[in-house]
Amino acid sequence: MTSRSSSFGRRRRVGAVFVAMTLLPVTACTGGGTTPGATAAPATSSPAASPTTTATPTPTASYKPADASGRAQNVPVPVLPEAAKAETKEGAIAFAAYWFSLLSFGYETGELAEFEAVTSPACEPCAKAKNVMSAWHSEGRWLIGGKITTPSVSSEFVRDVDATYQVVVQAQQTPLTYMRQDGSIARSDPPPDDTGNLLFVTFSGGVWTVANVGRIVG
Repeated sequence: MTSRSSSFGRRRRVGAVFVAMTLLPVTACTGGGTTPGATAAPATSSPAASPTTTATPTPTASYKPADASGRAQNVPVPVLPEAAKAETKEGAIAFAAYWFSLLSFGYETGELAEFEAVTSPACEPCAKAKNVMSAWHSEGRWLIGGKITTPSVSSEFVRDVDATYQVVVQAQQTPLTYMRQDGSIARSDPPPDDTGNLLFVTFSGGVWTVANVGRIVG
């Protein structure tokens, strides 16, 4: 896996828009004047339409990465792509990219429920990464960095005898800095090697799961 052994509004105010239609009073004329003795009817006007307003959109909180002052805020939650819901080559590739986005989300937030839901407990490298994320997002600690991107994801989509498919992923991760509760730095990792990763994934019950992951060497 790309990580090392220790790491794996501005409110746009939409002003109220008032729409009012005013009808000018008009009088009807017959011939050259009014009938003697008759009283002209007063001009009438329709009442103005009630003002209407457009709803002010709820502002979206902006993403703030972790820094020396505190943990990351408003980190976008990864969304499972539609393609990743099918047992196809495109589905395996989409799922692999999604899984790494969950891993990245875990490093930034310590939230691992979705990651655990699609990862086999038997995956040892996954368990090590999970332990790092859990430990360093507890008791007031946090992590800086660790964000993962996947520039390249591919698969030959060949099902092995153990019902797994292999997906090759080039993953890049920013260096990790481990912060103590008091804001001091416990350790900083150098940039991880940019190596390939091999995901072993299975599909069952309409859901993809990572069974194991390894590093491609050579």
